[in-house]
Amino acid sequence: MMEVIRVDGSYGEGGGSILRYALALSAVTMKPVEVYNIRAKRSNPGLRPQHLNAVRALAMISSAKVEGAYVGSMRIYFEPRSRTGGNFKVDIGTAGSISLIIQAILPAALFSERESRFTIRGGTDVRFAPPIDYMREVFLKNMKRLMGVEAEIRVIKRGHYPKGGGLVELTVKPSELKPFKAVEREEVSSIMGRAHAVKLPKHVADRIASSAESILRERGFRVSVEREWSKNDHLGPGAGITLWTEGEVAIGGDSLGERGKPSEKVGREAALKLLNELGTGMALDSHMGDMIIPYMALAKGESVVGISQLTMHAISNIWLTEKFLPVKFNVEGQHGKPAKVSVMGSGLP
Repeated sequence: MMEVIRVDGSYGEGGGSILRYALALSAVTMKPVEVYNIRAKRSNPGLRPQHLNAVRALAMISSAKVEGAYVGSMRIYFEPRSRTGGNFKVDIGTAGSISLIIQAILPAALFSERESRFTIRGGTDVRFAPPIDYMREVFLKNMKRLMGVEAEIRVIKRGHYPKGGGLVELTVKPSELKPFKAVEREEVSSIMGRAHAVKLPKHVADRIASSAESILRERGFRVSVEREWSKNDHLGPGAGITLWTEGEVAIGGDSLGERGKPSEKVGREAALKLLNELGTGMALDSHMGDMIIPYMALAKGESVVGISQLTMHAISNIWLTEKFLPVKFNVEGQHGKPAKVSVMGSGLP
């Protein structure tokens, strides 16, 4: 019987990310895993409904045997059996983040036997998760340009907290990951973006976009932010903006509207986030730096990346990836600061 990898779910920030990536790496490597102390540091420890959806989605695409998949569970046993690909439906049932589900399922889908198509219902723009526009305009674009990933996100309908109701289609073709080197960012002159408002006055999206454009133009950038507005076809209400740089590597910044938060503040927050990321001179922003870690190890050959901030998520992902794959990351930098990360990727074991 194959050895079970044991993962302490309270490591690092001790949140749901450890669980998602542990099961994702299990589904890719086909190594069974036991995750214990799940979210032990949180005020409501154990599995929450949004985490269960990631467990169920990964179990579905890897035909896994699962123990402990219930709300409040502090332990999960996950034993994958196959990665065949195909068509899948995932209904989060709430405004739980679709982006976090994509984080969990993409690695296994890339190494499946055939193309996979996922129809996912839930939240497209929610707190504490990358907005769906970041996933399609920054994350997937970078994964294609840097590593050769063939995947596409189509947003059919947006969904916001607390009602959800968003609908996204993710298509993934099996891809052989390429190693890459991207340490310092190229010169950026052009910035794109998308501001959206649903079940809110039309001027909300325009005020958000204009605020972001004004700040970035003052800094000398060419800026074009698309306005997306919908009156009725959503559960809503909700608003937000995602900005990204044009070029070989995309860097992103985003902000989400909230009740009582002025539209101008939403746009300003996103613009200042993007400027802060650009100010480090590194190739990738902090969110991209978190998410690319496991893929670097799964690409056969040396990959080197500069990230704007070494977050606790990135540190946890390095620790976790080294449990599943015969690799050793080298990190030049410290937590909370810009860093250079390299690894001699092993490819799929």
